[in-house]
Amino acid sequence: MDPTTLGIIVAVALMVLMAIGTPIAFALGGVSLLALIYDRGLPELIYFGETFFDRIAEFGFVAIPMFILMGAAVASSPTGRDLYRSLDLWMGRLPGGLAVSNIGACTIFSALSGSSPATCAAIGKMGIPEMRTRGYPDGVAAGCIAAGGTLGILIPPSVTMIIYGISTETSIGRLFIAGVVPGFMLAGLFMAWTMIACRLAGGYANPLAQAAGQMKETVKANVDTNMRALVRVLPFLAVVGGILFALYGGVATPSEAAGVGAFLCLALAVIIYRMWQVGPIKLIMRDSLRESVMIMLVIACAEVFAYALSSLFITQTVAGAIAEMEVNRWVLMGVINVFLLVAGFFLPPVAVIVMTAPILLPIILAADFDPYWFAVILTINLEIGLITPPVGLNLFIIKGIAPDITLRDILMGSLPYALCMVLGIVLLCFFPGIALWLPNLIMG
Repeated sequence: MDPTTLGIIVAVALMVLMAIGTPIAFALGGVSLLALIYDRGLPELIYFGETFFDRIAEFGFVAIPMFILMGAAVASSPTGRDLYRSLDLWMGRLPGGLAVSNIGACTIFSALSGSSPATCAAIGKMGIPEMRTRGYPDGVAAGCIAAGGTLGILIPPSVTMIIYGISTETSIGRLFIAGVVPGFMLAGLFMAWTMIACRLAGGYANPLAQAAGQMKETVKANVDTNMRALVRVLPFLAVVGGILFALYGGVATPSEAAGVGAFLCLALAVIIYRMWQVGPIKLIMRDSLRESVMIMLVIACAEVFAYALSSLFITQTVAGAIAEMEVNRWVLMGVINVFLLVAGFFLPPVAVIVMTAPILLPIILAADFDPYWFAVILTINLEIGLITPPVGLNLFIIKGIAPDITLRDILMGSLPYALCMVLGIVLLCFFPGIALWLPNLIMG
C-alpha cells in the first residue's frame, strides 16, 4: 500500500476512535500499533515499547510535573480570589471594568499556573457569577473568561512551550521569553474588544466607582481589603519572576527552576492561606499527578504515533508534498496555519505539538522562518482551538461553572475573542519583532 493511502486510512481511523470517545493517548497508541503490525508484523512490538518508554525518559520532561504542581498549588489556594479582587479595584472605572478585570486576572493567573483549564476554572468560578449579578450579558461574562483562560499556554511558564522546546530541540528559556510580549498583546486585544462590547451593550460600571461620592467609608474599606489581597498575591508573582530570571540568566535549567518554583508555591499556599490540613495538600497532589500522567501518556503515545508515521514513510510523503509546493513562503505559512487550526479543533495542544512540531520545523526553517516566532504562531492557533468546537476545552469548563448558560451563548461570546487571536497572528506575521524583540534583547 502506498504511503498516501496508508496515511489517509490512519487519519480516518484516528478520527473515528476519537469521535467515539476513546482517550487521545489510547487512540494514538492503538492506531500506531495496528499500523506497525500491519506493515511490519509482530516483531515491531519490540520497537513500540522501546519508543514509548525512551521518549518520556528524557530528563527535560521533569519540568512538566513540577510546573503542573506549581500551578495546582496556586489554583487550589484562594490566590485567584485575591487577584480578582485587587484587579477589580484598579480596573473598575473602565467601561465594562469588571469584565476587563477578569481578563487581567486571567493574564496574571496564567503566569502563575501555566495552565489554561486551571486559569479558566479559578477565575471563572468567581468572575462569572459576579458579572451576571451586575447585569453583564451571559455571552460577555462567559466569553471573556473562556478567552482569558487560553493565555495559560502562551504566557510563561508554559507547559506547551516546554514540550515544543523538547520536541524541536530549541531553547526553552528563549521560547518562554518569546511568548511574553505576544501574550500581553493578546490580553490587550481581549480587553479592547471587551470594552467595545460592553459599550455597545450599554456599559457596565463598577458599583464601587458609582458609589464613590456617597459611600466613601465603604469604598475605603473595600480598597483596604483589596490592597491586602494584592499583598498576599505578590509573593507568588515574585516566585514567577524568580523562575524567569533563573532561566534567562543561566542560573538554573528549566527542570531545576520548576522544582524550586513548585516547592515555593506549595510552601506559600500553606503559609499565607494556612492550608495546614492534609485534605487540601492531598487534593493538590492528586490533581498534579492526574494531569501529569495524562500529559506524559499523550506525549509517549504521540511519539509512538510519529515513529509509526515516519516508519511507514507517511511523514516524509506529507513533508515532501508541502516542500514541493511552488508557492510564496507566506502562502505556505497560510496553509500551515489552516492545518494547525483544524488540528486544534480536534486535538489538545500537547498532542498537536508532539505530533506536528518535529515534522513542520524543517519546513519552517527551509522557508526561512524563525522557529521561536513559529512557536508563538503555533501556540496561538492552539489557543483558538480551546474556545472553538467540537473539542473546545474551555467552553466545557465554562459550561460546568455556569450550567444555566447555554453552550450557544458561551460559543457566541467566545468567537469575537477567537477573531482577536487571528488578528494577533496577522500582526505577528507583519511584525515578527513582537515575538523576537525581547528574546533577542535579553539573550542575544
